[in-house]
Amino acid sequence: MLRLLLSSAFMTIALTAIPASAGDTKVAIFAGGCFWCVEKDFDHVKGVTETISGYIGGKKDNPTYKTHVANGDREAVQIRYDASVVTYSDLLRTFFRTVDPTDDGGQFCDRGHSYTTAIYTLNEDQAAQAEAARAEAEKTLGRTVVTGIEPAATFWPAEDYHQDFYEKSPVRYTYYRRACGRDAAVKTLWGGQAYSGLDK
Repeated sequence: MLRLLLSSAFMTIALTAIPASAGDTKVAIFAGGCFWCVEKDFDHVKGVTETISGYIGGKKDNPTYKTHVANGDREAVQIRYDASVVTYSDLLRTFFRTVDPTDDGGQFCDRGHSYTTAIYTLNEDQAAQAEAARAEAEKTLGRTVVTGIEPAATFWPAEDYHQDFYEKSPVRYTYYRRACGRDAAVKTLWGGQAYSGLDK
């Protein structure tokens, strides 16, 4: 992966019981390739109150950046949002327009299962909305959308140095994002509907 990493001794902490909502605050989990970029994109969506980069879907507990690929995890972001400001449907629409949902081999320069797209749902309502959003994206693009929709497993937060990486290391982050071709590819695919957090 074309990312310049810092060393870290921090351990990940499992969130084994993620409520779908608490008051007006609700949770969504999306995998869209590099979690640095997904986190940046959603941090700038009105109504989003917190984003956490992490791993999900692997074979063993306590995945780390060094082990998540072999463990079968995807990089993902847990998004907490104010449902009185932004809806789950709105987040799904934004998600699809920040990724290439037609690519089953990864995202942009990052290849392999860990970087493929997926929506991890926390209840039946989220699953139904995700299915509808995927069908809408497929109709809009006129191409097969391969983004997976799966019930959420344990979400494991990534090491501290990955959290808000775009703020901690803006030069490295911007270099990576541009070199990986993420925004150019999304723009080519989605045209005027493309959403990018790069310049937000």
